[in-house]
Amino acid sequence: MIIYYLTVNELLCDSNSLVLRHFKKQTCMQADIDLILDDAQTSMQKALSHLEYELTKIRAGKASPSMLEGINTEYYGAPTPINQVANVSVLDARTISIQPWEKNMLAPIERAILQANIGITPQNDGVQIRLFLPPLTEERRKELAKRSSGEAEQAKIAIRNIRRDAIEDIKKLQKDGLSEDAAKDAEKSVQDLTDKHIGTVEKILAAKEKEIMSI
Repeated sequence: MIIYYLTVNELLCDSNSLVLRHFKKQTCMQADIDLILDDAQTSMQKALSHLEYELTKIRAGKASPSMLEGINTEYYGAPTPINQVANVSVLDARTISIQPWEKNMLAPIERAILQANIGITPQNDGVQIRLFLPPLTEERRKELAKRSSGEAEQAKIAIRNIRRDAIEDIKKLQKDGLSEDAAKDAEKSVQDLTDKHIGTVEKILAAKEKEIMSI
């Protein structure tokens, strides 16, 4: 019996080598795993950003220009953010002033705020618009805390759905030849990402609830 000893270079240079084909396949699959993890990370971060944006729209009793984010007014036929057609400032803890750069924008801005239904009736004195935030009752605080909790739960659901999709992609790779150990490691990385982002959701919610209950 003749035994042939091949060097690593000889194996890699043999385009028909099973070792080379396996090496190439595993390398490509690792790249696929990295892409899956990067996509999951990016998507989960977007879920956190969306949560933070939605929570800014939940009035916690303290005046803030961010309360007007997402409200567009008609400006020469085009929907335009209020802060692009007026100076928005905080006069005190419960009062927001909106000073249009063009006087004829008073009515459209007032109409946009009413249609946005943010729970505040704008006061138009013909020069500027003021928003007066009433003190929060205990019942209102609980209602806002409940809404905040609902937004946080939606963020958690989104993150878990992202995890599910990533795990499914990993299982598809496993069917195509990804080793069981590599698949388990990838799934653990996805779970670690999930735990990290859900933990961040809980921290964001806790901060919002503290804000609501302390003002």
